[in-house]
Amino acid sequence: MSKIILVSAVALIDTDGRILLAQRPEGKSMAGLWEFPGGKVEPGESPEVALIRELQEELGIDTWESCLAPLTFASHAYESFHLLMPLFACRKWQGTPQSKEGQALKWVHARDLKSYPMPPADVPLIPILRDWL
Repeated sequence: MSKIILVSAVALIDTDGRILLAQRPEGKSMAGLWEFPGGKVEPGESPEVALIRELQEELGIDTWESCLAPLTFASHAYESFHLLMPLFACRKWQGTPQSKEGQALKWVHARDLKSYPMPPADVPLIPILRDWL
């Protein structure tokens, strides 16, 4: 049994119904692929608290647990670990998302998500988002 890694991710949805994608920077595994913002849940953190922290660190924005709606999750076996990733929807935050870690950012309509290469775990989330939006 491989190690389970818990990662929290968010579909930030703007007033035009677009979703924010971040491109994994050079030097990281799966560099160049597009993903939903988020990151690893640290020991003692809930997925919501981890997401609020990651959004501050990665994008310089603030949101609240009450603004994070659980939407779906990914469960994917990679070679060296198993990823479990709750995906939250968020339409309310403070500040303007900015790249704090050198990652490219792009606002994308749900119908266009499939045009962006994503990690295998993220791909099954696309139709769910498309149907939901």
